[in-house]
Amino acid sequence: MVKKDPIFWWAAGIFVLALVLMAATQNQFWLVLMIGSYLLRPTLASLGLARRYVDERQMSIHYRSGNIAFAVMIITCIILAIKLNADGNPEWEMFIVAIVVGLATRALFNVILVMNPRKAAPNVIIAAGLLLTLFVSISEVESGLSLGTFLRVASMLVIVGVGLLSKKFPKIAGGIMFAITAVLVVFILKKGFAIAQVATALIVGMPLATSAAFLFTRDKSEPEIEPKKVT
Repeated sequence: MVKKDPIFWWAAGIFVLALVLMAATQNQFWLVLMIGSYLLRPTLASLGLARRYVDERQMSIHYRSGNIAFAVMIITCIILAIKLNADGNPEWEMFIVAIVVGLATRALFNVILVMNPRKAAPNVIIAAGLLLTLFVSISEVESGLSLGTFLRVASMLVIVGVGLLSKKFPKIAGGIMFAITAVLVVFILKKGFAIAQVATALIVGMPLATSAAFLFTRDKSEPEIEPKKVT
């Protein structure tokens, strides 16, 4: 018999609560709780908060199954976005947002959880720049080719360029990245502070700002330079 640990009982409690909500209310929040009960253990283990309750074999299984599930989810979102766009349904953009959120979150936590965030930061900036370029390109495709479309796409590619620059000149690139992030956030929020705008600003701004901040930290793969002793 498998030994029941605290995570099991917490997950079981959340699952039971989800069943109660499903039966008693019309609120779809029960689905969030049910998914949360299933993802509780691997999420805590990934954050390093429950390693003693997960052995190495379980960690390996969680890692591989999580990567496969993430890839399948992204591919599904792409297929659904293409289908809705072909049908003329404007809701296809929501699937693009879901793709950007998923990839941006993955990139952000790659920086937060890695032991050397300074070295990971350029890759996150480059990935975010490519994602924003893709998103802008898809959003502009219906308006046709124009100088404005080219400039908007090129402005996102600037972020990729800053990411490449940060590998050689991290502090300079970090300052530029903070400025670009501020401009993007102001541009997104210029239409107002509705939930959609604020959420978009956070999705775009947090990975870029966090990566920019890490560019000012020391690269842990390089040896520390000890100050010379005065004799």
